[in-house]
Amino acid sequence: MTDSNRIVVIGGGHNGLTCAAYLAKSGREVLVLEAADRVGGAAVTREFAPAYRVSAGAHLLYLLDAAVRRELDLASHGLKAARSNLKTVALAREGEHLVLDDGRLESGTVSADDRAALPGHHARMLRFARILARQHGRSPPRILGGDRSDTIGAALLGLDIRRLGRDDMREFLRIAGINIFDVLEETFDTPLLKGALALDAVLGTNLGPRSNNSVLALLHRLSGQSLDAANRPWLPEGGMGAVTDALAAAARAHGATVRTGSLVARITLEGDRVSGVALASGESIRAGTVVSNADPARTLLTLLGARHLDTGFVHRIRHLRSRGTAAKLHLALDGLPEFARLPPILAGERLVIAPDLVYLEHAYDASKYGECSPEPALEITIPTAHDRTLAPEGRHVLSAIVQYAPYDVRANTEEARAAFLERTLAVLDRYSPDLRRRIVAAELLLPFDIEREFGITGGHWHHAELALDQMLMLRPVPGAAQYAMPVNGLYLCGAGCHPGGGVMGAAGRNAAQAVLSVERAA
Repeated sequence: MTDSNRIVVIGGGHNGLTCAAYLAKSGREVLVLEAADRVGGAAVTREFAPAYRVSAGAHLLYLLDAAVRRELDLASHGLKAARSNLKTVALAREGEHLVLDDGRLESGTVSADDRAALPGHHARMLRFARILARQHGRSPPRILGGDRSDTIGAALLGLDIRRLGRDDMREFLRIAGINIFDVLEETFDTPLLKGALALDAVLGTNLGPRSNNSVLALLHRLSGQSLDAANRPWLPEGGMGAVTDALAAAARAHGATVRTGSLVARITLEGDRVSGVALASGESIRAGTVVSNADPARTLLTLLGARHLDTGFVHRIRHLRSRGTAAKLHLALDGLPEFARLPPILAGERLVIAPDLVYLEHAYDASKYGECSPEPALEITIPTAHDRTLAPEGRHVLSAIVQYAPYDVRANTEEARAAFLERTLAVLDRYSPDLRRRIVAAELLLPFDIEREFGITGGHWHHAELALDQMLMLRPVPGAAQYAMPVNGLYLCGAGCHPGGGVMGAAGRNAAQAVLSVERAA
């Protein structure tokens, strides 16, 4: 093939590898360039202490696209579950924990009204999340100047909403853009139950429970499960790196070349069309198409350069909200920690610390002023309870998402990191008094660390905030919602595109289809 037929994919994260696999499967010459010495991006398993390995970024699967799993046959490339269908345990200091299993209260004390309301609330949220799930594999319709396919896409979205029925449609339109605080206050009485449900609406976002769009963020999180029961939270054997290893194997099996240790310095142009990429090493690689798995700001403002883009478009990209507030805690432990009155068999489930809505909102308040939460909320997993490949025999790894640590210079110092680690451990002490004495090593990644390690502008897990004005046909910005950028031959395929963040693969699959459709039309 000639250089003009080559497709370069920048970044070996899960979406980049998915895109590469589909393009290679269609017979294209594909080269993936990953800056790190391993593929995976933020979905990677790495050693953080001698003999202890952890999912360094994302640590649970709950959105992986069923079509991607099936069409790329990831099971044949080694992807399997160490544990599926994780329950959620809302930890209580006094030991009256709540155990939630797919919208049912398995154990714990709540009011009779709450027990009765919970299954119906969960079922309704899944119905609403299905609206988003049905858009995952569709290219968002253009707002203006579209063609027949855009009209059909808009009609399908409207039809999906209308199929809810009159009452559910009205309720969906009422709550989709508002805050989870008000929805839960209307529905439930038990503080611990409300705190646990609200945490799912703000994890990985720059939102608090009183923030508008927090219901939308919850629906995004539930969208994978709404159409595929296999996407109830699960742990891949070998950590999240096993997912991207399987995707890389699928891409190679279809003929793609995957190069690590290859940092792209810039995207090159000839006239108004991409001509390839230049590496930091000085090597130039020619290509007729470039697909970037990097976030929109890094791709368009750093790798391409604002001078090649319309001023109005640059303004929109620069104002894309992508400031992360989620930190990641890794603990190497010499044994399985004990939690007050929690049976050891439940220690390997998904554990959450969010005592009530006010606690969660107060945790968010500090981040508004550039400070880490004095008492953070946490989502905790102990993957070694199910996967013995991650630590020595009898030892364990604890992985936790910690809310909130803002992307702010005041939080980007060793003193701030040490103080926030101490605050986080102090919160954990209340629920697991023996945890601290079991710690062999600890690592805390703040958003600045996430930005440096994974190359994500602002350290935001979703590349861009989940909000009505940054979703569907508005993601990442108007004029760039269908994966093709305003430069011929340049595409985005990462989490900053529709349908958004989470280890999903849908954005990569959709971007590949966008590239192929343009080629077919040419």
